[in-house]
Amino acid sequence: MSIANPHQTAITDEQARVAHLLTQINQIVLDKPKVVKLALSCVLAGGHLLLQDLPGMGKTTLAQALAQLLGLSFNRVQFTNDMLPADILGMSIYDQNKLNFEFRKGPIFTQLLLADEINRSSPKTQSALLEAMEERQVSQDGKRHTLPEPFFVIATQNPLQQSGVYPLPESQLDRFLMCLSLGYPSQAAERELLRGQSRRALLEQMSAVLDTDAVMNAQQQVTEVYVSDTVLDYLQRLVAKTRASHEYHGLSPRGVLALLRAAQAYAYVSGQQEVAPEDVQAVFPAVTDHRLGQPFLPAHIEHHQPTQTIAQRIVNDVPVLT
Repeated sequence: MSIANPHQTAITDEQARVAHLLTQINQIVLDKPKVVKLALSCVLAGGHLLLQDLPGMGKTTLAQALAQLLGLSFNRVQFTNDMLPADILGMSIYDQNKLNFEFRKGPIFTQLLLADEINRSSPKTQSALLEAMEERQVSQDGKRHTLPEPFFVIATQNPLQQSGVYPLPESQLDRFLMCLSLGYPSQAAERELLRGQSRRALLEQMSAVLDTDAVMNAQQQVTEVYVSDTVLDYLQRLVAKTRASHEYHGLSPRGVLALLRAAQAYAYVSGQQEVAPEDVQAVFPAVTDHRLGQPFLPAHIEHHQPTQTIAQRIVNDVPVLT
């Protein structure tokens, strides 16, 4: 179902380049077009991304592909149980020549930060990212240090069933616009991996499709994607359904705004200038399940699970039109 946009315009130059970028990433991350499209939508919506899966599923490769093809600066931090907040944010060091303290920036001062295996660090270290993710700044010794623009965090998380992990608190989960899982590749994709060139080597041969200015232009254009009252009515009915249950807390206003922006970004990446109900349905599980307390199961368990997630059940229960 498509809702007519009275201000429909032609596809923008950035949208055309985003379409090409999507094709490039799908050459790196095989047989996962929906996940790749959602991940790119998350970035263009200005949100942070949480990738939950077993080790070795391609989470790091996806993050590196996004950074390189978007033309953004990139840092990777491997989280461990002995990591301190200063290892991420930076610290003030006394300069004996200048007789004062100088702030040495940590790896978070980049445009795209990969927080690898974030739940292997302590809650204290995890919480060091909260201000950066929400305010795009770091406070140290009473001074504020602004992060580069644009700024994204892509975090990977191992299953809670594995040893040595700390579950992310709800306040931290809420900072991630989307939560995605890659899962196992299909047999055909796995054969291509076995027979073909290394994905990392293939990525090194690719040039950036966008740059910082183009990414920020695309982000602005995402906010201008048309949303009709009919689609907003549908979105609000979905949100109301999340709040009608006694089994979990419903979506907060921040979650609702995240859902709207994600739907706009998904429509934008699809080459549209308006949001359709199908765009809301496409992003709804990725935006809401981790906020509603949906438990994460490893990919090998999910593969044999016939049950639907909370968000999928809600989408099935709520009609598009009333």
